[in-house]
Amino acid sequence: MSVKVYESRSAEETRQIARKLGEEACPGQVIAFRAQMGAGKTVFSQGFARGLGIEGPVSSPTFTLLQIYEGGRIPLYHFDVYRIEDPEEMQEVGLDEYLYGSGVCLIEWSELIDELLPEDCIKISIEKDRSDDNDHRLIKVES
Repeated sequence: MSVKVYESRSAEETRQIARKLGEEACPGQVIAFRAQMGAGKTVFSQGFARGLGIEGPVSSPTFTLLQIYEGGRIPLYHFDVYRIEDPEEMQEVGLDEYLYGSGVCLIEWSELIDELLPEDCIKISIEKDRSDDNDHRLIKVES
């Protein structure tokens, strides 16, 4: 397993880190994304989408569970599973179809459905460094 830690001191730096990761993403990758409320998940997702070549607006799919973004070099399947009550609900939206599809899955609050994710998924976490300023983040990527 490889672990990389990036430091970000602004929303723009977080976007740029995520953009680089999006540029390196491959079809079929699953990214298990973890971060507390307000840590920068949406900012990260926006940068990641730009790295895939997706130009339109990107927002958190909190109330829709899934947003599909096309128009880049590969599709982005952006899940937010914060509101699910049972991991089996994910089968109703056809999770496997996306996990093993031709795009990249970015799954926010992925810890709620760990048992459904492939073992080789990439784990990304964002942590606020509260001992520093409000914009300081540590972004950890495990692959």
